[in-house]
Parts: sequence; C-alpha cells; structure tokens
Amino acid sequence: MTIQTTTHLNFRGDARSALEFYQSVFGGHTVINTYADFGMPADIPGADKVVFGLVAAENGFRMMGYDIPGQTDGPIAGGGSTRRENNTTVTDQALFVSIGSDTLDELQDYWGALAVDATIVEPLAASAWSAGFGMLTDRFGVTWSVTVTAA
Repeated sequence: MTIQTTTHLNFRGDARSALEFYQSVFGGHTVINTYADFGMPADIPGADKVVFGLVAAENGFRMMGYDIPGQTDGPIAGGGSTRRENNTTVTDQALFVSIGSDTLDELQDYWGALAVDATIVEPLAASAWSAGFGMLTDRFGVTWSVTVTAA
C-alpha cells in the first residue's frame, strides 16, 4: 500500500497568492478553483476566493490551500510565531512545513526563494544533526523547516 500526505493550509484571503508563490518556488502546476466555480453566485463577496487549490510538482512537492469564507485579513489560520530565544526554537504555531533533500545545494535555491520577504528564524547552515538546516516564516505566515536529509 502507498500513502501520500499533502499539507493543506487555510488562509484568510491569500490562498491564490500563496499557491502561486509556492509554484514559483517549487515548480509544477497549480489548480485553483474558486467558490464561484463551485456554484456560489459571482456577485457575493468572496466568490473569487479559493475553495480548492493545489500545487503539485514532479520533484514531489505537493501543497493544498483554501480561503476561509468571510475572512480576508490576517495571517494564515492558526498563525502564531516562531523565534529563537536562548539558543532554542520557541513557537506557539500548530505546525511547520518541512522539506528535505539529499544535498545542501538542492535546498539553497528553494531556501533563497522562500526567504524573500520572510523572517529568518535560523539561517540555512550546517547543524549538529544535518549538513544543512534552516527555518523561516514566509510572507504568508507559514513556517518552513528545511533540512539536508542525507547521512
């Protein structure tokens, strides 16, 4: 049996921008359907927001996104913050999105693209457990953990 997990993020009106951004970072294609596409009258506020969004790339990256009906301002649902304090990562966020690859070279382009307008929690660098580890919170409020996975 094969199983696949896909991160599904809930946004407050930014799903389209976030999914298009992630597609620009990781490649692949996007599927974006609005509430109007699924039958909501187009003249109702929010009909143009995302009810189903997906980015899927051949490199294995998959992410889904959705706009919470009626919410158009603020960070991703379940927001919070992540920061370094006394050499420890401190967070009240419900989740991070973690990506891994076999080499630091493979991760650096993804890191560089995700880092635009982001808050760097930990710079991408060698760590005690990996040839490369970094953490950042992107412009949409999503915190990414980036790790070289090869031994």
